[in-house]
Amino acid sequence: MTAPYILVLYYSRHGATADMARHIARGIEQGGLEARIRTVPAVSSECEAVAPEVPTEGAIYASLDDLKNCAGLALGSPTRFGNMAAPMKYFLDGTSNLWLTGQLVNKPAGVFTSTSSLHGGQESTLLSMMLPLLHHGMLICGLPYSEPALLNTKAGGTPYGPSHVAGADSKRPLDEHEISLCTALGLRLAQFAQQLERPRG
Repeated sequence: MTAPYILVLYYSRHGATADMARHIARGIEQGGLEARIRTVPAVSSECEAVAPEVPTEGAIYASLDDLKNCAGLALGSPTRFGNMAAPMKYFLDGTSNLWLTGQLVNKPAGVFTSTSSLHGGQESTLLSMMLPLLHHGMLICGLPYSEPALLNTKAGGTPYGPSHVAGADSKRPLDEHEISLCTALGLRLAQFAQQLERPRG
């Protein structure tokens, strides 16, 4: 039996969402659990997928077993017209067997996103990612306003989950508040996962 881990599953085009994933992973590890970072391949307009089986750089591709066996999930995607990116939606659309067997029921989950502009659909993207997780019976974990960065941020950050403003050129690095909120989500997921695993007496 493997040690419990939180799956940090993301899609990233320009690197900002991947950077957020790494900070969330640090928070998970601060909370005493392993963070397993995975990504999904880009979708292709070709008749068959053309992505290599192993990415040339970054995290390896997620399997359904990574999702099935996790103790919790952090799900991240850049915004695409106020919605999650197609590669992430494509991956989630392939999880119906996990839904049929209830493999994700009562596991904690949180969401995160990055946009080019401040009002570029962060909150609607986070909400769109919550929907399939709710259908799977997962317990949604947001960010409370007891996190000082949530009140002090001038860029990303929402109670629905961490967010980041990458700028028009997608090169703006995460600032201290955005990093703090990513770490906070990871820590909360680890704490909740451990509390949910404790036997009830």
